[in-house]
Amino acid sequence: MRAEIAVIGGSGFYEISNVQMRKFDIKTPYGIVIGVRIGEIGGKKIAFLARHGESHSIPPHRVNYRANIWALHSIGVERILATSACGAINRKFKPGDFILVTQFLDFTKSRPSTFFEGGKSGVAHIDVSEPFCPQLRKVVKSVAENLGFKIREGGVYACMEGPRFETPAEIRALEKLGADMVGMTLVPECVLARELGICYSSVAIITNYAAGISRNILTHSEVLEMMKKKNEEIKKIFLSAIQKLPGERNCSCPKSVEIFGHSSKNSS
Repeated sequence: MRAEIAVIGGSGFYEISNVQMRKFDIKTPYGIVIGVRIGEIGGKKIAFLARHGESHSIPPHRVNYRANIWALHSIGVERILATSACGAINRKFKPGDFILVTQFLDFTKSRPSTFFEGGKSGVAHIDVSEPFCPQLRKVVKSVAENLGFKIREGGVYACMEGPRFETPAEIRALEKLGADMVGMTLVPECVLARELGICYSSVAIITNYAAGISRNILTHSEVLEMMKKKNEEIKKIFLSAIQKLPGERNCSCPKSVEIFGHSSKNSS
């Protein structure tokens, strides 16, 4: 049971069709991860994980992010491609757009956000100057454009706790802070991947306009409807990117972790 690349599907993205995959449950120190699918594309072993569960039964603030990332790491995953459904704050973005996220603002409240809690696990202060792998972003952008899909590179994602949608006042504040889009799942997922030296890139799918910008009442049905429309496109982008990825990682993602106070260092 090994894989080198993983896809994490967000809202509305619950499987990779046309790829034969076996399903596994993986035990981790943080809990059991149910339904990790493993298969092969172009000679590369891949894993697929539905972030919210296959029936969308897990809300964003209850996702076991540590277990998910640890499970993928434990089977050998070195690269993760993820999707995130987002509301547009930047008026240049519109529903249906693909955005390669480059920065984030973290407004989550109660989520465990590190593997390094001190004690036996040690302490780590990772660099997230560039939170999303530049090598992965470059490949995703290239294949998307070659497939004829428009994709924007460069966007600040504001991650909220959820599961409620934001108030118009919150959106106005986020806009002043430089946020281009708002969602509920990217953090701590991308940070945990970095802590384990895993390359991570997220394609945000703009599903609606954010509160106060949209003239409509926000609903999750609206989000799922747009994701359904864009599902095949994002799958084509990811499957093509997986096949185009070079074998060697030339980024700094694996070198971003420096651990202090680890028990193995103090045992002598």
